[in-house]
Amino acid sequence: MSALIAENEIVHEAGFVWLEDTRHLDYVRQSLDRLPTRRGKPAYHRDGRMVGYALLGAQAKPSRSSGTFRRRVFWLLPHDRDTEPAGLYSSGAPAEAVDPRTLAPGSKGLKTERSEGGLPLR
Repeated sequence: MSALIAENEIVHEAGFVWLEDTRHLDYVRQSLDRLPTRRGKPAYHRDGRMVGYALLGAQAKPSRSSGTFRRRVFWLLPHDRDTEPAGLYSSGAPAEAVDPRTLAPGSKGLKTERSEGGLPLR
């Protein structure tokens, strides 16, 4: 969950791969997943869909215990605002949600008026 992501856990991010155009999304959910590689599309095992993922630079080291890398994955669930505008998140947003316009490698992103269901920013 984004509230649990500390910027020191994402300092080795080199970039993002977006699987969808995020300009029309008010928010994306983000999580830190343990993945076997620094780069490449991770397997996805949640409901909903993966929207994007982070790539790590060569300086990122795997966990000593598991050999995995912690990488951010961006995703949405079937009941999120993009598919159900009048649904559960017609106002407010999930705890792990951030406005994709505020994301950058190494920065955890922010909640904004738009991500919380306010008027879209122009």
